[in-house]
Amino acid sequence: MRISLFITCYNDTLFPETGRAVVRLLERLGVMLDFLPQQTCCGQMHANTGFRGEAFSQAKRFVQLYRDAEAVVIPSASCVAMIRDQYPGLFEDLGNEALRREFAALLPRVYELSEFLIDRLGVEDVGATFPHRVTYHASCHGLRVLQLGDRPYRLLNKVRSLTLEPLPNIDRCCGFGGTFSIKNADVSSAMLEVKLQDIVSTKAEYCTALDNSCLMHLGGAMHRQYAGIKTIHLAEILASTEASPREAAR
Repeated sequence: MRISLFITCYNDTLFPETGRAVVRLLERLGVMLDFLPQQTCCGQMHANTGFRGEAFSQAKRFVQLYRDAEAVVIPSASCVAMIRDQYPGLFEDLGNEALRREFAALLPRVYELSEFLIDRLGVEDVGATFPHRVTYHASCHGLRVLQLGDRPYRLLNKVRSLTLEPLPNIDRCCGFGGTFSIKNADVSSAMLEVKLQDIVSTKAEYCTALDNSCLMHLGGAMHRQYAGIKTIHLAEILASTEASPREAAR
């Protein structure tokens, strides 16, 4: 199988180790990858702040770049949620019927990483080893929009030497929400404080998630509070092996 990797602007500019981990993981599973350097943002930030014309431009570019891809894999539940949930409305509002039809044909081939591994490849045990205590934060987009269910848990439960610590109140938002944390800073900070109490209570060494945006929000706060818990994208755990552990690979 040959897939296209849409790495997202967050990962490209702030967390490139996640993109490298996705490449190592999928190549280890025998998947051939294409990376199109022309890719840009999915347009979520633009759409959520009212710039629908600019968001439409990003959506149009996405469809034009990936219309012929066998599959598009994205290590971000948030970006996949944007594509599934908001692109149809953008195309409808701006009246581009031809583009809407192209998008409808492409959409079934767009996957969040855990979806791709389990639903398309049929793999739960990816051969990973990660000897640490880990708790999993279910980001709102993955939990509510994509309804990923137990897919991330099924992958984590197959990682050798990993101890999965259940996170209390798993359905609580961390308070990031992209521009929400800027426009509603006080509310965001209060939500973050409650989430941090839950994470710290697990006594985990690492908190993982499907979105580096949420992990950035959580990690910044834990660092300032000297909580001693690190953040890590799920892809980096799954890419770690006994022969090439995550710390060495990074």
